[in-house]
Amino acid sequence: MLILTCPYCGIDADETELAPGGEAHLKREGPDSSDDAFEAYLFARDNVRGIHLERWRHAYGCGKWFLAARDTATLEVLGTYSAQTSEPPAEIRTRIQERQAR
Repeated sequence: MLILTCPYCGIDADETELAPGGEAHLKREGPDSSDDAFEAYLFARDNVRGIHLERWRHAYGCGKWFLAARDTATLEVLGTYSAQTSEPPAEIRTRIQERQAR
């Protein structure tokens, strides 16, 4: 079972308490974008086997959105962090680099 720690309330929540939100750190396309750019934003996603950055909402807890780095093949969680950040914190980036070096 997937268990993520909410960075806001500190609770270790299993996947039944969470709502997935898809890939993290996407460039959002607005009304002035081209049809092709908007279509790519809505539908084109990396479906990686390995390290992936994702959006999650603590639906049955504090209700806040947060981001997680995890391995999609093993479900190993490398860390969670605030949704208001533009990239993973240094300690999570280090864990990602160590994991990819194996």
